[in-house]
Amino acid sequence: MSQPPVEQKSSRRSANRRALEQKILDAAEIIFAEQGFNGAALESIAEKAGLSKQNMLYYFPSKESLYQNVLKDILDLWIEKMTLMEQNGDTPAVMLENYIRGKLEISRVRPYGSKIFANEVIGGASHLQVYLRNDLLPQLEADLELVRTWIANGEMDPVDPEHLFFTIWASTQTYADFSSQISLALGKNELDEEDFQKAGDFLTHVLLKGLGLKKD
Repeated sequence: MSQPPVEQKSSRRSANRRALEQKILDAAEIIFAEQGFNGAALESIAEKAGLSKQNMLYYFPSKESLYQNVLKDILDLWIEKMTLMEQNGDTPAVMLENYIRGKLEISRVRPYGSKIFANEVIGGASHLQVYLRNDLLPQLEADLELVRTWIANGEMDPVDPEHLFFTIWASTQTYADFSSQISLALGKNELDEEDFQKAGDFLTHVLLKGLGLKKD
């Protein structure tokens, strides 16, 4: 019986390693969100991932390394998926609506990641300074310039672009960061997909109208 080529074996090992590393990151995301960086124990993360602590440390040699990778994982997703200038649509209204709903979708599917980010920023963002400066801020500046262009062309009301993004971030991430409070106010055990759809409908209506835009 012929053996698989060396390249195929190597590719399979790499895929298995990536899958295991993602499993560890997913478990760590939950534990860090629930217990914070200082309160999270490596033993708890390993147990959540279904591994021994020693085995987990082979892939991530310290809690600091694991935490940094969890932060990078969620921020890379935000930058990849949540860039205004890369949203589908040929009008500011469509692009902004897609941006708002996309931010809400990340809050729905990655609530723990959002909570970790919020806790890190509240704590002074000591683990995020380099990433924010080198990756997030340049992307934000590109999006701000797009909004400034829309304003200069008379395509939307003249508003402060920075505070527009601050408002979108705050209003969408609150459905992850304060999901327990919102669920309680709605008389539910947890938020479901319909709640996020209603939130998107409301936020796009209010924000677009406030910007002098109409949905197509």
